[in-house]
Amino acid sequence: QVQLVESGGGLVQAGGSLRLSCAVSGRTWGRCALGWFRQAPGGEREFVAAISWSGSSTYYADSVKGRFTISRDNAKNTVYLQMNSLKPEDTANYLCAATAGWPQPPWYWYGVDYRGKGTLVTVSS
Repeated sequence: QVQLVESGGGLVQAGGSLRLSCAVSGRTWGRCALGWFRQAPGGEREFVAAISWSGSSTYYADSVKGRFTISRDNAKNTVYLQMNSLKPEDTANYLCAATAGWPQPPWYWYGVDYRGKGTLVTVSS
């Protein structure tokens, strides 16, 4: 079993930045690809970004490409999402996910092996 705990959410003005973190633990954590999803209030859950175990492969949704950067530190068992140039439409609960191998992105929420509960990001205009 793998546990995922997100942190770093909060309130930020449009144009600002936030860095989200997801701490990963569990006996089966090894060699998992990691990713982020988000769900806006009243909206559907959408894929945001993913990174392979080695970090050599990344993938971004078109809506965040060029503004968000996903990275990981395997020594710290943590994945990050650096979010720059934030927009009000980025307001959402951001959820971390882990899955074996490197499934072809974009991922689907119920297709990943492990899911976090999220951290809320609110971008004011």
